[in-house]
Amino acid sequence: MSRRKQPDTDAILKHWREAVPNDRLAHLVKDATRSLLRALQMRLTSHDVSLGHWTFLRILWEKDGLTQRELSEEAGVMEPTTFSALNAMEKLGYITRRQMPDNRKKVYVFLTPKGRQLKDNLVPLAEEVNRIAVNGVPAEHIATTRQTLLSIIENLARDDAASVDPQRRIPSTREIASRVAAGGKHKSG
Repeated sequence: MSRRKQPDTDAILKHWREAVPNDRLAHLVKDATRSLLRALQMRLTSHDVSLGHWTFLRILWEKDGLTQRELSEEAGVMEPTTFSALNAMEKLGYITRRQMPDNRKKVYVFLTPKGRQLKDNLVPLAEEVNRIAVNGVPAEHIATTRQTLLSIIENLARDDAASVDPQRRIPSTREIASRVAAGGKHKSG
């Protein structure tokens, strides 16, 4: 029995094949990422794990015991987002949060046995998505794509590190809202 493709996937393919086949690489990478994440989320749902929780679980499987701030930085999300996700993950029994006796200010996040155990069930789902994504793609093309993407990341990391302009930073959602409310004006650094 064949399943019909989701409209999102059809729209993405049509966009790239017909509408703007030579659009910027950033858009292509974003759409490829969106497709990969969609395929993963469809699989995670069967284990009652959200994509947001997956992001934090992956980090904690590699580095358990991070502070909430470190976890936010690793995940590339704002601290309020991390706080909300961790609240839900704690209720689900995936993590615990605690302060250490030597530093009562910082809150550390640790996986519970239930959170650690999820790795055995969820990582194979991500591996399956990766296998599906590269099905029929020659190994040398995959290697070239990997090297190209790593080079892109390195180039942009160098650009980021070289920037001394305080306007070239990522403002919080609250700061952007304040700018908009002030008529688009923003503070100089």
